[in-house]
Amino acid sequence: MDIEERLAKLERELLSEKRRNRWLLAAVGLGVVGVGLAWALVITTSTAQGANTGAKVIRANQFVLEDETGKQRAELAVVGDGPTLALHDETGKLRATLAVDKDGPRLSLANERGTPRASLAVDKDGPLLLLADETGKPRAGMSVDKDGPRLLLADENGKTIFSQP
Repeated sequence: MDIEERLAKLERELLSEKRRNRWLLAAVGLGVVGVGLAWALVITTSTAQGANTGAKVIRANQFVLEDETGKQRAELAVVGDGPTLALHDETGKLRATLAVDKDGPRLSLANERGTPRASLAVDKDGPLLLLADETGKPRAGMSVDKDGPRLLLADENGKTIFSQP
């Protein structure tokens, strides 16, 4: 084969490759369009189904939320007279509790050892705020009832050191 024949052969092969590449490009383009249409159809169908059936409702007695290691981090359950939301830190200590019972709502916040340090409650008499020391003993309290506000301060032994009124 001389150079002209080899060059003609290469040109034919190049033209053949160009045709094949066009067909491959067209096939990939059609595939992408097909996937896009299928995705749009699925989204449209699921949205339409959701609109037709209304909001989804999940009913259960208890929900437990775990972290990636399987440690319990939150719990929502009906305990005693009402619902309770309990939040745990990364060590598993109970750090916050929000509950509603027959007397009213209650919020309790604890330190890193799980000792309750602050509590807020609202009952039929009115709101109450309690602050505790590191051992959990109440040291300060504030409430409001039908007679008005009240403030109470206690020492480490629980003895009242200030009260108003």
